[in-house]
Amino acid sequence: MRAFGEWLRSIFRPIGRFIDWLGSFIPDAPYARILLWSVLAVGVAALCWMVWTRAQEGQWRMPRWRRRRLPEIVEADEEWQPEAAPVRAWLEEADVLAGEGRYAEAAHHLLLRSVEDIGRRRPGLVQPAITSRDLASAPAVPQRARQLFSGIAAVVERSLFGGRAVDAGDWAECRAAYADFAKTAAWKAA
Repeated sequence: MRAFGEWLRSIFRPIGRFIDWLGSFIPDAPYARILLWSVLAVGVAALCWMVWTRAQEGQWRMPRWRRRRLPEIVEADEEWQPEAAPVRAWLEEADVLAGEGRYAEAAHHLLLRSVEDIGRRRPGLVQPAITSRDLASAPAVPQRARQLFSGIAAVVERSLFGGRAVDAGDWAECRAAYADFAKTAAWKAA
């Protein structure tokens, strides 16, 4: 048993010397040592993870922390058309707000409905953190639908973030844009 203990000590002696050597660079402050060992532990864990993924997948790869790409253009479904009743209901709700002089809220209402339409037309495109600008430039949305959507989004952005009032003319443009946006013709790839 003693011979086995001596053998283990001789194997781990270089590792102990290396740890002592690393420790000699850090002052005797306990927090500095904690920081050093924490950084080393994270580095060793990352190295172990990379070796594990190499063994599992057969290739070296970095963690996937990049922003997810938006889906590519999907051919428009020729048969799909939003049901007329909900579109009319949404327009009526927005008309009620506009009738009360609350044009900014009415335009925002149409923007939210447009985002819902995009989510139904292109599943997976609308994410919790995606902005209206991202949607307006998404290649998965056909050009005509993007133009209509970006018109609505621009009015809402000017209102919410620019502090500008939305007038009846802006509201009429948003309403017309949403009415065209909800039609199948806007979703046909050009």
